[in-house]
Amino acid sequence: MCVVVGAATLAAAAELRFLRDDVEVRRIDREMLRRSCAERVVTVRDPYYEAVKRFRACPLNDVLRLGFGEAPRPGDDVVFRAHDGYAKPSTGARVATPGGWVAFADADREEGFAPLGRQHVEPGPFYVVWDGPGQDDPHLWPWPYQLAEIVVTDVTRRWPRIVPRNVAHDSAAWRGFTIFRSECVACHAINGQGGTVGPELNVPRNILEYREPEQLKAFIRDPAAFRYGNMPPNPHLSPEDLEGLIAYFATMQHQKHDPRTAP
Repeated sequence: MCVVVGAATLAAAAELRFLRDDVEVRRIDREMLRRSCAERVVTVRDPYYEAVKRFRACPLNDVLRLGFGEAPRPGDDVVFRAHDGYAKPSTGARVATPGGWVAFADADREEGFAPLGRQHVEPGPFYVVWDGPGQDDPHLWPWPYQLAEIVVTDVTRRWPRIVPRNVAHDSAAWRGFTIFRSECVACHAINGQGGTVGPELNVPRNILEYREPEQLKAFIRDPAAFRYGNMPPNPHLSPEDLEGLIAYFATMQHQKHDPRTAP
């Protein structure tokens, strides 16, 4: 996340909104959430604090049922949107897995959360955390902080212009699309659709029009080797994954739609 939202602003916006596509179903403030769920103190290995942390939290599945009236279906896309524009997609099947929590306070502080990272970010008012084995990998599990909204949708229907057309599902470009959809669209947009934290990658120029493929693969793998910033490293991506992303970007270079200039 690149945009730091002030603690006072977040305190004033301590509501969690629940939407199906763009239609608001419900909104719940922090106190209502605490009264309505089975609040517990949970201990997690936090990938952002890089430490074992204890949080006061409600089970994620209870929060989803409270907000939507029912749990998302396994085939649904569930998008966690933060106050700064970060939008992390997951699936109904994944978020239904035991281990997910919506934290609203650090259990070892009187109120709120400890500052996070070099920029001393306030993770509240809500922070999705996981306490199960292997669930401390934010590439695989959604760990959004400064959570503002949970949206149940179909990502390919919601953002149709990120989907490569006329591409076989066993192709490198489709593999790259599935990686972009699960890991990159949280911050980046294609054709004006997707996250707003990082740069747009297709219009007006596709990223391959000003970055060489080998340089781009190295940057994706280890951004800090090029510049200091907020993009996380991606050591888990295999050479085939990186080739897939390049193939996806190359395909989208010929499927541009600029919302600023298109009628």
